[in-house]
Amino acid sequence: MAAWGRTRSKIVKTVLAGLLCSQGLFAGLSGIAKAADEPKVTLIGEEPVTAGATLKKYVWTSTRNKKKVTVNANVIAVDLTNPYVKLDVMYGAGNQFTKKQTVAGMAKESGAVAGINGDFFNTKAEGVPIGPQITDGKLLATPPYISGLYSFALTKDNKPVIDTFTFTGNITAADGASYPLGGINKTYYWLAGGKHSMADSLYMYTDAWGQINRANDGMTVPTEVLVQNDTVMQIADKSVIPMVPPKDGYILRASGKAAEFVRQHLKVGDPIAAHYEIVPTDPNKSYDVKNFKMMIGGHTILVDQGKPAAFSRDVSSLGGYVSRTGIGYSRDMKYAYLITVDNSGNSKGMSLKEFQTFMIKVGVWKGLNLDGGGSTTMVARPLGETGVKLANQTQYGTQRSVVNGLAVYSTAPRGEVKGFVIQGVPIVFLNEQTTFALKAYDEYYNPVDTANMPIQWSLSKPIGTFVEGKFVALQKGTSVITAVYGKAKQNFNIEVIGREQLAGLTIKAPQLMLSPGSSFKLQVVATTKKGQSRVVPPQSVQWEFVGFEGTMNGDTLTVDRLTGDEAGYIIARYDGYSTILTAPTGSVKMWADFDTKSYPVAFSGSPAETQGKVVVAAENPDVQPVNNVLSLSYDFTQGIGTKAAYADFGRVLIEGQPQGMKLKVFGDNSLNWLRAEFTDGKGALQRIDLAKAINWSGWKTVEVDLAALKLSYPLTLKRIYIANPEQGQDERAAAGTVMFDDIAFTYKGKLPVLPKNQMTLTVNQKTVTVNGKKATIEQAPVIVNGYTLVPIRFVVEAMGGEIKWNEKTRNVTIRRGGHLVDMWINQADVVVDGKTVTSGAAPTIMNNRTMVPLRLISENFGWKVLWDAKTRKITLQ
Repeated sequence: MAAWGRTRSKIVKTVLAGLLCSQGLFAGLSGIAKAADEPKVTLIGEEPVTAGATLKKYVWTSTRNKKKVTVNANVIAVDLTNPYVKLDVMYGAGNQFTKKQTVAGMAKESGAVAGINGDFFNTKAEGVPIGPQITDGKLLATPPYISGLYSFALTKDNKPVIDTFTFTGNITAADGASYPLGGINKTYYWLAGGKHSMADSLYMYTDAWGQINRANDGMTVPTEVLVQNDTVMQIADKSVIPMVPPKDGYILRASGKAAEFVRQHLKVGDPIAAHYEIVPTDPNKSYDVKNFKMMIGGHTILVDQGKPAAFSRDVSSLGGYVSRTGIGYSRDMKYAYLITVDNSGNSKGMSLKEFQTFMIKVGVWKGLNLDGGGSTTMVARPLGETGVKLANQTQYGTQRSVVNGLAVYSTAPRGEVKGFVIQGVPIVFLNEQTTFALKAYDEYYNPVDTANMPIQWSLSKPIGTFVEGKFVALQKGTSVITAVYGKAKQNFNIEVIGREQLAGLTIKAPQLMLSPGSSFKLQVVATTKKGQSRVVPPQSVQWEFVGFEGTMNGDTLTVDRLTGDEAGYIIARYDGYSTILTAPTGSVKMWADFDTKSYPVAFSGSPAETQGKVVVAAENPDVQPVNNVLSLSYDFTQGIGTKAAYADFGRVLIEGQPQGMKLKVFGDNSLNWLRAEFTDGKGALQRIDLAKAINWSGWKTVEVDLAALKLSYPLTLKRIYIANPEQGQDERAAAGTVMFDDIAFTYKGKLPVLPKNQMTLTVNQKTVTVNGKKATIEQAPVIVNGYTLVPIRFVVEAMGGEIKWNEKTRNVTIRRGGHLVDMWINQADVVVDGKTVTSGAAPTIMNNRTMVPLRLISENFGWKVLWDAKTRKITLQ
């Protein structure tokens, strides 16, 4: 979206470029490396949204700086020849022009089944688009007098049009004098040469303009005229008329020379005439714009005749690899393509040039760029659902309120039930309880209510209990869930998996440091041999803790007490399949809670125009007991360039060698950058990210792994601050307040040092030595099919490990430090630190002793093995 500020020098230089959404956080076009010549576009899935509209999901694979990158992209293909689908412009909150709304909110309120965000807009003004807008044949806004801005429209015959348009119009007084109209329902902007759009201009505002304020940014003095039924009803000289324009008329806003025209030629009670139209910029072209079904504005053209087009405007402000939104149509003009690409997580966004190439590869013959970056949003109604859901990953994890969007509507009648969608998980764990939902759709792919449908459910194999979609897994195996109603039938394959199907098991946790009373969220993720991954539900996991005592409540571990001085070990098991996580012990030292412990703090800002305040005060004076917090307020509305608001602590030395920092932050959802500034032991300034974007509201605990930054100690904390980088400032709030509480540093204990034992064994001999001392074992090492087998219990215990035997499952579990091995008698598959590996020789039993391949345990425990072929002696170190 646009960042329309008042700093004229910058705006004049860039005209619209400085006004439009930068779509990037830091990168400019100069920082874009050349992508691979032939990027690959892969269609990974598609699903009907409604009759005539299909959501297609793509993955773009390319190379940047010799590194492979992937980008997720979404395309809604709309068949413009299908009578049961309609493409139009949605807008506003409560269907009210000038009131911004999220794409999902607009779609819900207008009944759309899919949509994307639309035109650029001035973030500091009323919520109206920069370009033109026609919705359902009604003109809501006219084009600005800015060159190179393209628009997308549909003719009365549903033919797509992508071109540049301008506006012509005038107001004629009763005495025959006339004055040109600058536009209809427009907010202020800057023209080429630095002229303010409202200077000496006359603008019309219709009942679509839902606000009393009309483009009053303080740069011009308004004179307003109320017109009803083509008659002048009121004139407010050098003032405004405090009302929303009426349905039977409009309000004119005049300034400068236009205001003089009003004073000289308009009188209350006189008739008045308005004539205006939208016309193509190229006078050699002709469009019946008055009968356009819809029209939406955008920015530069991207594709023309199936080829990358020269940019029609300066795109320096649209640089970087960011989220993108676009619209285009096919060569035969039968399809319109609504397109988004993501810059989020593993999806790395696109440059404009890459976006051009992608659009061409998915079928665009002619296309243009819409608002991107943090505004990029696509919603679509999943098959069988009644409402839309987010179809892409937004750049900041939240949906931004925007001024309008391109919407897909279904006009189909109710049809016969065509099919079902069974929603549920394909892999289930033992003891898991899960529900399978059923959604129905008709022949036009529109949802059908299943509440009163006598649906017949069945399960092909009784691997659990199943009643009306509710399933409890009782035994391992596969089955097929079937739902039937009339001619509609849908199957869903389900598998209750055991350890035999697993390829890996992982404990996912935040930065852990065990201390009494600390709590952590733990997730156990299972990966099958087929490549499927799922979080194992808490009721299906068995936990074991070594070095501490803890309590699991669902997926939350609370440390009750430490039983050792060093690390603790967290072991998770599912169906005998184990994984281990090493967690160091340590302590948390409060640095500032602002109640009992605090430091002097002062505000500073950059540049000098930045205003703000920092204070230690009660979060809520009316709540007892009072909780003091550090409050940092900022105002970035003045000045240019990157801006920052600092809470300066001077220079406070941090005790010891902290491995982590944690603090509570009350976010304002501003998307600004939160950082801390330290001086390290070498005197170097270290700027550390606390949050790349403050994308939350309310309190949240923020943790930073200082150890991963490899800092030099000791550390001195200089300040905590909020930054708003120059590029993409329109993406972030210009003013707000963030609060801080309970700033603490974490200190880790030492990891355990494992014993460095040494033992010697000889093939077919029962005499062994451990650390130079002789001992006798009941079963000597042997060689079977080229593999040396050793008695596992004696070897592991002698080398400082622990071993457990489960007679029921004939399972051996070995742990040495943070390494864990599970093996089963006569089975070659072995689980090592949560991953399945296949041993060349399976464990076996000889003389009532479990024998395992020496290579298996030595390689996975990091033991050094020396072999003397002459004496057949094995030395383990």
